[in-house]
This record gives sequence, structure tokens and C-alpha cells, in this order.
Amino acid sequence: MPDADFVRPVRGSRWSDSQSRDALQAIAEGVSEIAGFDLVGISAARDDGYLHTLVVVGPEEARATLLDSLAPTQALLDQLALAEDWGPLKWIPHDKLILDIDTWGWFSDAPRENVPDGAWHPEDSLVAPLEDDDGRFLGFLGIELPRDGLVPDAEKRRQLEVYVRLATHAIRAALERERLAEQVRLATAAADIVRMASGSDTADEILAVCGREITKGFRADSLWLQRIGLDRRCAGPLYVDGGPTVRLPAGVRALVTAHAQRAWERQCVGVIAPERPVPGALAADQVETVLEFLAGVGVESLMFVPIGAGPDCFGVIGLTRGHRGAEWSETEAATALEIARDLGRSMREHELVNELRQVSDYRARMVATVAHELKNPVSAVLGYAELLDGDPDLGESSRTAAAAIRRGGERLARVVDDLLVLHSTTETEPVTGARVDLGALAREVVELNAALAAGLGIDLRVAVPDAPVVVCGADGEIEHVVSNLVSNALKYTDRGGSVVVTVAVLGDEAELTVADDGIGMSAEDSARVFEEFYRSSDPAATAKPGTGLGLAIVRRVLERYRGRIEVESELGRGSTFRVGLPLG
Repeated sequence: MPDADFVRPVRGSRWSDSQSRDALQAIAEGVSEIAGFDLVGISAARDDGYLHTLVVVGPEEARATLLDSLAPTQALLDQLALAEDWGPLKWIPHDKLILDIDTWGWFSDAPRENVPDGAWHPEDSLVAPLEDDDGRFLGFLGIELPRDGLVPDAEKRRQLEVYVRLATHAIRAALERERLAEQVRLATAAADIVRMASGSDTADEILAVCGREITKGFRADSLWLQRIGLDRRCAGPLYVDGGPTVRLPAGVRALVTAHAQRAWERQCVGVIAPERPVPGALAADQVETVLEFLAGVGVESLMFVPIGAGPDCFGVIGLTRGHRGAEWSETEAATALEIARDLGRSMREHELVNELRQVSDYRARMVATVAHELKNPVSAVLGYAELLDGDPDLGESSRTAAAAIRRGGERLARVVDDLLVLHSTTETEPVTGARVDLGALAREVVELNAALAAGLGIDLRVAVPDAPVVVCGADGEIEHVVSNLVSNALKYTDRGGSVVVTVAVLGDEAELTVADDGIGMSAEDSARVFEEFYRSSDPAATAKPGTGLGLAIVRRVLERYRGRIEVESELGRGSTFRVGLPLG
């Protein structure tokens, strides 16, 4: 029997993006429908030692019980060690069940007595552990309640294993996408925080200016910024965002001061919340003191980040989330510590702008170095793939593999080229005095793409003035702008559609327009389409190959020459990109 005082711990998933949840939901629904099971759930392993049930397909009572619930990871791994190995699947018959099902699971109320041999017992389970390429446990896919009421036989298991493997790959991809999305979100937040702080002159102003951006970027309910003076005493809450001003009791204030210095020396971020391990710089009784205080102000979890530079701690950032708030991830903790380091350096030296430029230069050099280092190996891969493809003795399967290598190499080569162009537009000053005939350039690009358009069944047209339309800009860079917009329009236009390229003079500006009647974009995608590495969530768009760098490069080039770019788009109705450049 379960502990009468037990309360199932529930806190929100760190996978808060609805797109990732929807993808996992679709996978669970597919397994349920195709494999013939009435209960399918997907859980993910969290940083705090718990499994979080992200999606559930099944009876409403099961969904209400299991969705967003937590279960200790190690207990379920111990259970899997007793399961029968069915390859990708692990079979847990009811007589080998060691988990307290009333505490950690849900089972149907079907009769448990006199179950015939070969029939599914209500406490039987079938699971598929999910692992990354390094064998690290990510979570599991749970399958129960077969519609035929039978334990899968060998033939059914073979059929089921195919779908489970496909589901496993898709789930891993969804989780990886969410991790990348989290990294991009936090990188964007860090950049915004850095920009907000660049004009600040004092330490207190830096913290006050950055507070709101930190709260938003980390999706926190509230933020506390606490300065610690040279005498190692808290100077009172300097800045609070997202909630009422909180006055720390004397005992908690003393713990904050002591823990902040120790945390800074260890370069660690502490998370204080129920069911979390005790942070290394605090004792268990100290954590209880803080938890009591947090409960009194409506806070479920606190991420505690020290701010400092060198050996000195200048203050702390406290990010809070309430009941059912998302679990703090390792990426968030690492990013928060990086931001705290940046703020600490700025508070000490009041030179945040110079440090940001150093970070930007490093990132640019890293991109350039990685791209240059990849270029030669990629060229070698493509060269050998071409040699293999030309070998008359090559078998059909080997020829198919060589073709796949060549396609992958070509895609990687495009990414490398885009990275190099992105680096050049960041590092190089605009070419002064350069001029180019935008009308003639547009006509040439259309002619170069005419054969491709014809093969795709797309009507590609151009309309430019007879007189030259000269704009400021280097020929190669402006050509990249036109070529990218035209190739994008062709990529996202279906057979039978049209792409129209026009050039016109509007006052002291030349305007290039590339309009298509293709798949179009949502308002959200239109607002973010010029961000680096941004890819649309529309399945029709993600099916097309791309790096997410092309339009970011276009924007960078146009910024260099005081140009502009705008987009009007609607899903299913096509897109129109308008580029403006000063006349030369």
C-alpha cells in the first residue's frame, strides 16, 4: 500500500514549447492507432532525477493521473532491469512488477483474477527505453492495453518493433530540437541582456536595466537581484521584477550572503525546490529554512545564481517559478551563470560594451575558423564521392550510398559557404564607392535560374526598366541578395506556380520585388524569418532543405549598404519580399 501522506510531485515540463509537445503527441497517437494499444505515454528524463510524463494517449482517467506527473528515474530503471528483453521493447509481466503502482502509475480496473494464459494482465507493461547516440537514457515510450486483449506474439512484436524504432528516432529528434530551441532562446536572451546593459554606467544601473530581460528570457515568474557590499552584507533588494518587493528575513539574508560567496568560488548554480538534491554550498537544514520562506511567498522553485568577477562575489540573481512551473534545466543554469559572469565583469569595470565586442569577435572568429576547417574535408568528401560514382564496377547499393554521401556533402558545403558569407558580412566594412546596376543584375539572375524554373514547372518572369538602375553596393554581395530571394521563391513555390521579379525606382531609392504564389508563411514566421538559423515550424517549409542562414545574410548585406528588406506573406497565398537600396 502506498504511503498515506504521499503526494505525487508535479511541476511543469521544461519542454514548454507547444510545438515539441504536439510532435510527441502525434507520435503517441500514431503508435496507439497503428499498433492497436489504448494507452501510450512518452516520458522524458529530467536533470533532477525524475521522469516527466509529457504526453498521454488513452482513457481520460489515465491522462488526468499521468500527464505532467513525476516518477523517480532510478526506480523505473531498476524495474527495467527485471524486464524480459524483446530487443527495442522491454516486457514487464505483472508477476515481476516491483513498483508501487498506486504511487507511480495507473492501471485499468479490469479483473485481475483468472486471466487466461496469453491474455494481457491489467498490470502488464510494455516499454521502449529511449537513448541518444552515446547510450544516455532520455526517457521511455510506454505501451499498454492492447485492443485485442492479448500479449503480443512474435509476429506482432516484430511488427510493433518497426513502429517503436521509428517512434524512437522521431522522439529523439523532437527532444534534440527542443534542446536546440532552448539554446537559441537563451542565446537570444543573453544577447538582448547584453545590449540592454551596454549603455549603463553604474553597477546598480546595470542590474536594474537587465532585470526585466533576464526574467523574460528565462521565462521566470519573478526575479530578485541582491547586491552584496564590500562588507559581505546584503544591501537590501536592489531590483525585483514580476512580483511584489520581497524583504528577506535576517536568517535567510545571512544564508544568501554566505551561499553566494561559496557558490561563486565553486562557480555553481543552485536550484532550491522540493524533491531537488541539496545544493552543494548549503546544508540540508539551511535548505529547509529557505524552502519555508519560499513557500510563504508563493514560490515553488528558486534558481540561485551568484554574480562576481575574479575572486569576488558582488551579488546574486534569484529566478523564481511557482507551482507547476517548468523545471530549471542544465542549459538554463549554465547560461545564467555565463550571464552572471558578464554582469560581474561589467559591474567591476563598467566596460560591458568592450567585453560584448570581444564576445562578438570571438563568435565571428569561431564561425570563420570552423567554416574554413570544414571546407577542405568537405571538398575531399565530395571529390571521393564523385570518384566512387564514376567507378563502372560499383554495385547498385554502393552507388546509392555514394550518391547519399555526395548529397550530404553538398548540403554541408552549402552550410559552410553560408557561414563564410555570414562571417564576411559581419567582419568586412562596406566597399565604399562600389556601384552595381540592379536591373541588369536581376535580369542575369533570372536567366541563370530559367532552366531550373522550367524543370520545376514554375513560370519565372522579370520586369526591369530599360535604363540602368544603379545602387550602392559591391556586385557580388548584391548578387547574393537577388540570387537568394529568387532561389527561395522557387524553392517554396509548387509546380504550376509563378515567381515575378521586378525592379523600380522610387524617389531616391531602387526597389527590388520578388513575389511568388507559393506556400507562404505565418505571421510568426514572417516576423522571425531574417533571424540566423531560424526555420519555420510549417511542415511544408521544413520539408525543404535549408540552413536558416540565407535571409539572415541578405539582411546583413543590406544593413551594410543602408538598405532595407520587408516581407508580406500569408500561408497558402505566397510571399512578397521587397528590398530597398539607395541609388548610386
